[in-house]
Amino acid sequence: MELKETLLMPKTDFEMRGNLARKEPLLVKKWEEIDLYQKMNLLRKGQKPFILHDGPPYANGNIHCGHMMNRILKDFVVRYKNMSGFETPFILGWDTHGLPIENMVTKSGVNRKTTPIAEFRKKCEEYALKQVETQRAQMIRLGILADQKHPYLTLDKIYEARQIELFAKMALKGLIYKGLKPVYWSPSSESALAEAEIVYEDSKAHSVYVAFEVKDGKGIIDQDAKVIIWTTTHWKLPANLAVSVHPDFVYCEYQTNKGKFCFLEEFKDRLSETLDLKDVKLIKTFKGKELEGLVLKHPFYNRDSLLIVGEHVTNETGTGFVHTAPG
Repeated sequence: MELKETLLMPKTDFEMRGNLARKEPLLVKKWEEIDLYQKMNLLRKGQKPFILHDGPPYANGNIHCGHMMNRILKDFVVRYKNMSGFETPFILGWDTHGLPIENMVTKSGVNRKTTPIAEFRKKCEEYALKQVETQRAQMIRLGILADQKHPYLTLDKIYEARQIELFAKMALKGLIYKGLKPVYWSPSSESALAEAEIVYEDSKAHSVYVAFEVKDGKGIIDQDAKVIIWTTTHWKLPANLAVSVHPDFVYCEYQTNKGKFCFLEEFKDRLSETLDLKDVKLIKTFKGKELEGLVLKHPFYNRDSLLIVGEHVTNETGTGFVHTAPG
């Protein structure tokens, strides 16, 4: 007799193994066969609608973890709202315009400069639609319950007409104007670039520490103290007009063998080593917001540099004082 036969073990038809790789495709197929998405919304027909506008992913390549996180979280919300009694039309969309699609078509061997514009656009459309089908199949595989058969595409003529209609309304309301604005530009693509499309190469850069003398400390910083800034854009120092501090950071004034200096406590050890500061002793502390309006001397020219507050100041690198040269 086997030992297990002497034990009183529960018996169940529920499988002990998930076998998800085999079962999930079958489950998704069943949802499609019974049209579960439509059934869910028919049950809530006429109820208060909950509409989640799906910001469209780019129709370029396979989906990645970002797509999964985005769409799955949306699916959670829509399903919850449906079970809470709302009618929940959920229509997926795809962004089918833009430089990445043009670049992929160009990489496939199509010469953008010699190909007629209409023909090039047609090839871009064909590529985008192919990518939409690839991603749509992958979204279905994720189990997203949505109107997979009727997605909205930015290349759809009805969609484009609606965009023009809304643009016309904005123009008639005086919301559209022509002006000047600096933009990122790609010489090779002959196109403006979004900030998200900019890729910077890593490079070694020189950085400098600069001490600004205090001109008017207003009784907060000693008059014989100096404020230390750190910058990697030292060529902008002649244009300096201000030094930024974070309003909520606690700044310190120290006595050293080289005089009195102000910086964040977090950088005490690093600055002591880098600038060869010895006998560093704390004199006083103050919040960044207390320093607003204090006056420093420009390190080169006979003009003032004001202390101003800014949320962009970090305590990860530098000194806590940020050189500011507005363009």
